[in-house]
This record gives sequence, C-alpha cells and structure tokens, in this order.
Amino acid sequence: MGKLVGLGVVGVIIVALLLVGGSYVSAKNQMVAKDQTVKSAWSEVDVQLERRADLIPNLVETVKGFTKEENSVFSEIANARAGMLNAQTPQSKIAANNQLDGALGRLLLLTENYPNLRSSEQFMRLQDELAGTENRISVSRLHYNRAIQDYNTFIQQFPNSIWAGMAGYHVNDAYFKASEKAQQVPNVKF
Repeated sequence: MGKLVGLGVVGVIIVALLLVGGSYVSAKNQMVAKDQTVKSAWSEVDVQLERRADLIPNLVETVKGFTKEENSVFSEIANARAGMLNAQTPQSKIAANNQLDGALGRLLLLTENYPNLRSSEQFMRLQDELAGTENRISVSRLHYNRAIQDYNTFIQQFPNSIWAGMAGYHVNDAYFKASEKAQQVPNVKF
C-alpha cells in the first residue's frame, strides 16, 4: 500500500511537471511567433520609410529649381534624411522619421509662396507619389503598433509573464506616436 501511494505521488509530480513544461513550451512558441510578427510589421514600415526617403531628393531638386533662397529648409531635409537612413533601431528610426516629417512639412509650405512650383507637372507627380507613400506609411505604422500591442499584451498576461521573463522576452515600447507638434491645436486666423 505504501508503494502504491509513493508511485501515485510520483505520478502526480510527473504529470504536474509535464503540464508546467507544456505550458512553458506553448507560451514560448507563441512569444516567438508574436515577436516575428512585430519584426515583420517593422520591416514593412522600414520599407515605406525608405521609399519616402528615396522620393525626397527628387522633390527637393524640383523645389530648388523654383526657390533658390530656401537653403535652410534644404539642409534641414538633407540632415533629417541622413539621420533616418543612418538610424539602426526602430526607436532611432522613429525619432529620425519625426524630424524628417517636420522638415518635409516646411518644404511643402514653400509651395504656397511659389505658384509656378504648384503648377509644375513634375512637382505635382512627386507630391502625389509622396502622398501615396505617406498613406502606405500610415497603414504600415498601424499594423506595426497593433503587432507590438498584441505581443506586449501576451507577454504581460499570467502565466506568460513568468515564462517571458525566463525566456528573455521584454515589453517593446517602440510604438509610433504622434509628435508633440501634431498634438498642438493649430492657430487659425481669418
């Protein structure tokens, strides 16, 4: 009878270990899949950011042909573009992208001062391409942010939070957020 109880206890321990081990393996596999989804979503954002960065030199050259005296805007764009192309991590690319957004916005404001530029067929084509790319970037950012949210939610839920810590998975805070300038209410005067 004592042997039977001992074997029963050992059996229960083995089953419990198998359940815990199975839970760990299952959670780790899901974390790997979610991490890969985040990386894939970031890759799509990165491709679209590079596409925009490739369009900018053509846009700048077109604008330069009409506006010789706006060198500060052109150098700001060149610096922001170089910063984005040299950035290596999602966080640094997001920060560089925010700088490029601001510089590009100032470039596009120049068109208001130059009616000939607005009527240029090449400028209008480039502006349309840029608008399409901005839409693609927006969609890619949305997918990326959702992938990060899904990953972060999963690794913070119990018992996944235990397994995530053991497996070396941590919260990813590399979200795209609206810049501080975008959060300010515009001042409109009539």
